[in-house]
Amino acid sequence: MFAVTVILFTYFATILLLIHGFSKIKTFDNLDLKPKTTFSIIVPFRNEAENLPILLKSLSQLNYPKDLFEVILVDDQSTDEFQILNFEFQISVINNIRKSNSPKKDAITTAIKHIQNNWIITTDADCVVPENWLLSLDNYIQNQKPEMIAGAVKYPGDHSFLHRFQQLDLSSLQGTTIGSFGLSKGFMCNGANLAYTKLLFEKLNGFEGNNKIASGDDVFLLQKAINSPNFGTEKVHYLKSENNIVTTKPLNNWEDLFYQRVRWASKTTSYQSNFGKALGLIVFGGNISLWFVLWNFCFGSGNRYLLSFLLLTKLSVDFLLIYKTNVFLKNKTQSYLAASILYPFFSISVALYALVGKYEWKGRKFQT
Repeated sequence: MFAVTVILFTYFATILLLIHGFSKIKTFDNLDLKPKTTFSIIVPFRNEAENLPILLKSLSQLNYPKDLFEVILVDDQSTDEFQILNFEFQISVINNIRKSNSPKKDAITTAIKHIQNNWIITTDADCVVPENWLLSLDNYIQNQKPEMIAGAVKYPGDHSFLHRFQQLDLSSLQGTTIGSFGLSKGFMCNGANLAYTKLLFEKLNGFEGNNKIASGDDVFLLQKAINSPNFGTEKVHYLKSENNIVTTKPLNNWEDLFYQRVRWASKTTSYQSNFGKALGLIVFGGNISLWFVLWNFCFGSGNRYLLSFLLLTKLSVDFLLIYKTNVFLKNKTQSYLAASILYPFFSISVALYALVGKYEWKGRKFQT
């Protein structure tokens, strides 16, 4: 019981530190500057005929000069039929050139050879962007002069428990991301809302060194940039702005969600960030310890006061981080208690399976 208590107190202190880091990142909502940054928006996709029109419609509604951005859709061997309508902005469709074990990294690398602008943005085909997405990025770039910008991603609200579970899970990841940036320990981002210069990509040799791993086009590039003497934390920023929040679609069944999270977790052991690795171990230990606390509370004979304190404290610190994040994302914090009881079982299963298992994604099988 002593070891469990020590692990959980370490966990509590870590989450409180992330909450402090979250508060240190100030919101940036300036939209006053005249737009001048040119962007190339890269969208890798496979079998997204249903989602692409929705994304393209949101891009057509951007409050940004149409001649200052282009959209490059990279088709990764889709088997469904899709049609691209005429839009006022420049749009092109190219085929992915596969060279590695990572289709998405190959797609981005393929597209970068075709881009016309210095700033690259990646997003996903199942996303919707807000009308001031590019304007907020442009104003931030003019103000802060970064070389890479991470942004927020959220799920829309829904009445099903599965969707609320995903929303809470993603909010915890977003809160952790923002908190780590606030501590100058950024190690995580989301490729559905990530911007960087072509110069940065070329100086870092793109995804070289991690293209054997199927996922991680976002976090590995981020960690390379932060560890690079040419960039570092001074040039790699987080844009905390409600004008820059991208909305993505939740999954509709537990199996797909499990394999998606396995795909995300499979890259953790290859992190360059020692902070990221340590945080992963602390969170894993906290969830294992919560198992122990719940079991002993229900069936054991331990000190009920201590067990209650540990349980309530973990639920409280997790809630505080998620709640602060949801306030920023403008999401509701629903089904928190039920999701919190299920989450340790889910996340530990994902972490263990990611060490030894195979998963299927977009009709393809991968080895973790």
